[in-house]
Amino acid sequence: MVELSFFERSNFQQLINWIDTPEFLLQWGGPQFNFPLDEEQLENYLKDANSDHSNTYIYNVIDKETGKVIGHISLGNIDKTNKSARVGKVLVGDVTVRGKGIGQQMMKEILEIAFDELRLHRVSLGVFDFNSSAIACYEKSGFVKEGVVRDARKIGDDYWNLCEMSILENEWYCRHKSKSYSANGK
Repeated sequence: MVELSFFERSNFQQLINWIDTPEFLLQWGGPQFNFPLDEEQLENYLKDANSDHSNTYIYNVIDKETGKVIGHISLGNIDKTNKSARVGKVLVGDVTVRGKGIGQQMMKEILEIAFDELRLHRVSLGVFDFNSSAIACYEKSGFVKEGVVRDARKIGDDYWNLCEMSILENEWYCRHKSKSYSANGK
């Protein structure tokens, strides 16, 4: 099981170490960051985040059993008028825990913040269409594919397509209640 805690300056170097290629940086951070990732970029990323009036919350993903930081995730573009936000910067950084369902646990935690705490209506995300394991994780978490933005990002001489996905509050609550319901044996 995992829990989320606010990302802090003391976590910069670990994140920098996890992001080790330009391709991986683009998948993780999009065009907002340049390779190599450095502390100055992370200072800007963190500058207006994680306060009561922020439109971005940035988190470490903590393994509850070990207390170790194993990943990173953010909830940004929080629009309180339209009750929407965007999940981003999803990363299971600790390679020893990849493939063990951590991604779905991370999504559950971030969606609880979005829907239960912030009372949002819609949460979206973008994922490159070749990242089949991430797409499967997001679909298992309740996200629905909305479409593909063709040739959305250029990396070297290639272009990558971006798959747009979202989940609505009623979809979240239907999934969440049905799991609680079945867990109680009813």
